[in-house]
Amino acid sequence: MSILGHYLIDTCSKWVSIELKNIMRLQQIDFSKTVNDEQVYDCIMENYSILSKQWIFHQWNWINSVYSPFNDHYKYMLIILLVEKTLQFYDQMNIQYSYDEYYSKSYLQIEKFSISELCERLNLPKETVRRKILELEKEGVINRDKNKIVINNKAFSFIKPKDQIKLSSKYIYLVSQALNREKIYSKKLDQRIIESEIQKNFTLCWKWFYQMQIPLFIGYHKFMKDLTTVHIWGTICMNQVINVSKHLDTFENKDSLNHLTTNNLLIKNVGLSTGISAMSISEMTNIPRATIIRKCKYLIKHDLAKMNEKKQYVLSTMNFKKTLPYQTEIFRFKAKFIRKILNLLVIS
Repeated sequence: MSILGHYLIDTCSKWVSIELKNIMRLQQIDFSKTVNDEQVYDCIMENYSILSKQWIFHQWNWINSVYSPFNDHYKYMLIILLVEKTLQFYDQMNIQYSYDEYYSKSYLQIEKFSISELCERLNLPKETVRRKILELEKEGVINRDKNKIVINNKAFSFIKPKDQIKLSSKYIYLVSQALNREKIYSKKLDQRIIESEIQKNFTLCWKWFYQMQIPLFIGYHKFMKDLTTVHIWGTICMNQVINVSKHLDTFENKDSLNHLTTNNLLIKNVGLSTGISAMSISEMTNIPRATIIRKCKYLIKHDLAKMNEKKQYVLSTMNFKKTLPYQTEIFRFKAKFIRKILNLLVIS
């Protein structure tokens, strides 16, 4: 028999062996221990008061990491849209890399690159996307060759989500505890186990993460017209949630409060006496103070924020209510991501 014949037999044998192991593994899974999207979603909504503070910090930290590398949200979003394409490709090809394996590469290559696709995903004009791609090329972050694009390892230092994995793992852990209390999810976890599983199955888990985060922030972009305004509004929101969470400890009902009750407390002037100044927002986000003042005028004009007696920014009641239906849609994305991670931990 030829060398090629031996090679094909050997390859087929390995493939059959892997498939048999996968079948045996599936047979050993107790699917009654897994959760579905609706169970996770209901748990998040019912335990909102104990989860909201960590979630808004999780999101605020992420948008801060989006802005900080270039002082430009959209350049970072362009890069992670391209990174997401590589993660989708690996998943389609049934290839998985750990966190360390993925970032040991000298570059990431995206074979099919389309300005139109990026414009559609980001809801931006072609001229804007082209300009930002050119700026990224000049900064040595990416290289283009016709329809191919290469992300250089120079970008790895700021797209590596080491801190974000910790924050995501902490939030998933809190949700798992709530599911444990409700006897919906039986597996007992700790944050380190979740972190380890995400790092081990990084390309798969972070594809799921981007499937949650990218639509979420692009949705906010459509609602508020640009991500800088979203970033500033989110900082005002986080400040108010922190202030309200102090009041929740003294609330008559010591049990966790649901989404509706918690947000009613948030919008009924609880915590409005302690807002946040433009200077404080600038120090927290590194967005220039002049930009913050200009964007806050937009927020005030559209009733998304207002000033209190101390000249600090706080949430506006009317349009915050308008964001609540959008929040529930966001939580669907979140529930799907968390469900996938929790079920991965069941079968691992």
